[in-house]
Amino acid sequence: MIDGDRDHNASRSTNPDLAPIHRGTPLPDYVNAWVSTQRWFGNKGHVPALRSIGHFALTSAEPGVAIRVDLVLDTASLGFTLYQLPTTERVAELAGLDNALITVRKPGSEHARYIYDAAYDPAFAAAVLAFMEGQSEASSTSEKATGRSAASARGNDLRPASPASSMARVTSSRVLSGEQSNTSIIVQRIDPTGAPATPIICKVFRIIHAGENPDVTVQAALASAASQRIPLPFGAILGEWDDPAEPASRASGHLAFAQEFLPNAPDAWRTALVAAAAGSDFTGPAFRLGQATAEVHHDLARTLPTLDATPAVIAGEMAKMRLRCDQALREVPVLAGHRDAIEAVFARAETAVWPKLQRIHGDFHLGQVLDVQGRGWMLLDFEGEPLRTLRERTRPDIPLRDVAGMLRSFSYVSGAMTATTLPDTATVEVPGKSAPGEVMSDNTTADKATGAAPSIFEWAAACRGAFLAGYADRSGIKLADQSALLDAFELDKALYEAVYEIRNRPTWLPIPLAAIERLVRT
Repeated sequence: MIDGDRDHNASRSTNPDLAPIHRGTPLPDYVNAWVSTQRWFGNKGHVPALRSIGHFALTSAEPGVAIRVDLVLDTASLGFTLYQLPTTERVAELAGLDNALITVRKPGSEHARYIYDAAYDPAFAAAVLAFMEGQSEASSTSEKATGRSAASARGNDLRPASPASSMARVTSSRVLSGEQSNTSIIVQRIDPTGAPATPIICKVFRIIHAGENPDVTVQAALASAASQRIPLPFGAILGEWDDPAEPASRASGHLAFAQEFLPNAPDAWRTALVAAAAGSDFTGPAFRLGQATAEVHHDLARTLPTLDATPAVIAGEMAKMRLRCDQALREVPVLAGHRDAIEAVFARAETAVWPKLQRIHGDFHLGQVLDVQGRGWMLLDFEGEPLRTLRERTRPDIPLRDVAGMLRSFSYVSGAMTATTLPDTATVEVPGKSAPGEVMSDNTTADKATGAAPSIFEWAAACRGAFLAGYADRSGIKLADQSALLDAFELDKALYEAVYEIRNRPTWLPIPLAAIERLVRT
C-alpha cells in the first residue's frame, strides 16, 4: 500500500521532521506531496512529513481490491495533526478516477498496482457501510521492526429500528465537492429486489481528534429519542490508537459517520433568499423553524447530560465572551467606541437568571437546516462551531446560543439581499463562505443612508420575530424574561462575525456592525 514501495517514486520524506524519534513509519514523498494538495489538509502552503502510527484493513466485496485505512501524523507541523488516510489498491486502473489516483506502483509491469484515495472508490463506500452494519472490528498489531503503534476500529449500527442487516447493495458513490475538513460520500443502493434503497451520506473525518465527535453522539441521542427533526443515522466507525502526545496511553475518536441522505431538499438559506427576493411572506416557515429548534433542544435535554448554571459556570461563560470581545476590539478598531456599552450588555446577562446548560447544535444557521417535503425542517451538522476546540463543542451549553445564531442568520439574509448581484449570494452563509458584491447593513436604520428598500430589512425583522414566537410556542419559555441573555449571546455572535468579516470579506463588515450598534442601544 502507501508505505510499501521501495522504487524510485517512493523515496522517504526529505521534509523537516519535528519529531524524529516519534514512533511510526515515515511515508514516501509522493504521499506527502499528494496530501499537501488536498482541501482537508490543514497546514496550507506547506508539505507535510507524514508518519503512519497505525492502520487497519476493511474487507472489500470486490475481487482485486485491497482497502487500508492509515492514521497518519504530520510531524512537520507544530500541532502534530493526525489525519485519516484511507486508500484502495487495485490490480487494474479504475476508469474515470484519475483525480483520485495517488500513485502507480511498479508501473508498466504485470505487477502494477494502482493506489487511490479510497473516498472516491465505490469499493470503499460499500466496505464502510458493511463494516458499520455488521458492527465489525479490525486492528493492526504493533510491528517491532518499525515501532508502529497498533490501531483498531469498531463499527456501530446506529439505526434505532433496524438492527438486522438491510441486505442493500451499493451501486454507486460520489464525493461532494467544496468541503474543507471532511470528505462526504453520497452512496446509492438497491435492495434485494432491485428497488432503490434509502441513499446514504457517509462523512469521513479527515482530521482526527481524540474524543467523541458531537455530530455522531448528538444525532445518535436524537435518534434514540425518536426525533423527527434529523436525518436517520445509519452507523459510525470508532477508532483507537496510541496517543501521539502520550505514547503510554490510548486515544479513541470517531473516524466516520453515515446517515440518511435527503436529495432535492433545499437548505433554509436558499429558501429564505428566494422568498426575500420575491418579497414573499416567510414568517410561517420561520415560525415552524422555531418550533423545530425547540423540539430538538427538548430532546437533547432529556437524553444527554445537563449542567446547572452555578455562579462558577456563569463566570466561566462570561469570561469567554469577554475574551472574544477583547479580540474583536483589537481587530475591528471601529468597535472601540462601543467598549463600555458592550460590557453593559454582558453585565446584564451575568446577573440574569440562567437556565440549565445542555447539549445544543452549536453552529446553528439557515444553511444547517433542510426543507424536506412531507417532513418539514430537518437539522444537520451537529459538529459545532469549527473554531471551538472539540472539548468546548462537547460540553453542555446555553440553548439561547442556537437561538441567537439563527437570529443572526436571518439578518444575514437582509444583508446579502443588498449585494450588487443577487444570484451570487445564493452560496453565501453566515461567516464561512465568500461571494462578490457590496453589502450594507442588517437593520432598518441603514436604509436612509444606503437607499436600500426598507422592506428587505422589515422582512428579516418579521422572520426573526416569527422564529422567536415559534420557539416560545413549542418550548414554553418566555423569551421576554431572558432578553438580557439573548441579547448577550447575539452580541457575542455578532462580534465573532465582525472578526471573520474584517479578515475575509471587509465589504460584509457592515452586517455585524449594524447588529452590534443595535444591541448596545437596547
